[in-house]
Amino acid sequence: MGMVSVSNLKKTYGNFTAVDNISFAIEQGEIFGFLGPNGAGKTSTLNMMIGLSRPTAGEIAIDGIDVKRDAKKAQAIMGIVPDESNLYNEMDGFDNLCFCAALYGMRKEEREPRARQLLEQFRLQDAGKRPYKAYSKGMRRKLTIAAALIHSPQVLFLDEPTTGIDVESSRQIRDMILELKKKKTTIFLTTHYIEEAERICDRIAFIAEGRIVASGAVPHLMESVSHGHVIQFVTDKNIESLAMELQNHFAGSKVKTRAGNSLVMASNRRIPLFPVMEFFRSKGVEVYEARELHPSLEDVFVKLTGIESSVLKKDKEKGGRP
Repeated sequence: MGMVSVSNLKKTYGNFTAVDNISFAIEQGEIFGFLGPNGAGKTSTLNMMIGLSRPTAGEIAIDGIDVKRDAKKAQAIMGIVPDESNLYNEMDGFDNLCFCAALYGMRKEEREPRARQLLEQFRLQDAGKRPYKAYSKGMRRKLTIAAALIHSPQVLFLDEPTTGIDVESSRQIRDMILELKKKKTTIFLTTHYIEEAERICDRIAFIAEGRIVASGAVPHLMESVSHGHVIQFVTDKNIESLAMELQNHFAGSKVKTRAGNSLVMASNRRIPLFPVMEFFRSKGVEVYEARELHPSLEDVFVKLTGIESSVLKKDKEKGGRP
């Protein structure tokens, strides 16, 4: 059994099934990403895992503790970062952290040095004495994560950790997540940022309409997509008029033009580079670059869910609740 075990989990609201019989396990020190669009069931799953919502059916265990039977005991070893902050606007950063530490039963001589350490770690020392309401979105997010870490939890739950914040804060949060992994903290995060999941997660589960449609290590998921062979050519002029002729010239290939005087040529068989270069030369076209493209996690997501990645991009822009 892993540090986190979810078995046949289900959540219904009347006739609507938000989470439909899902199972997975997370090992100690692993970063596990839950990836899907808004309404896929990400937050419903997380809320059941942290004991905020009771499952309709199924089992959840955190380090062997049954969350349904003993939510308080399980929550004592969790750090929870909701998608919206649960800190106090009038309190400054230091007092917010100390207050959270007191809720976890930490003594004053423990909580004050720990609060100062976290303010320094998240580069919030200068903001430590300013009221929380005066913080930027990125600073608020960082302090919310710091509050979840105040008691050094074994498992950290992050709901959309970098949605709607600035690039620099997002980078600092990703770096912090990777540092926690080195310390063997187990991390579960929901996201609709494909690039973020690809960058920091050890394993990913794709969820759509309440069901897990695929899960596994990122390289393994990428290998699962039969992608054929794809080469991108960058040339010295617009070659849109040549795309169909090139496709007809090389049977079994598909050619699409892209912005910036480039086109992509795909085939189930290996594409012989020299004849293609000769074709361009015969048309008076100079080729500056020819490189093979490999499938991305985005390609995997689109193939397995049937959901265009543009749906996730819209979700990001809205910063909506998953």
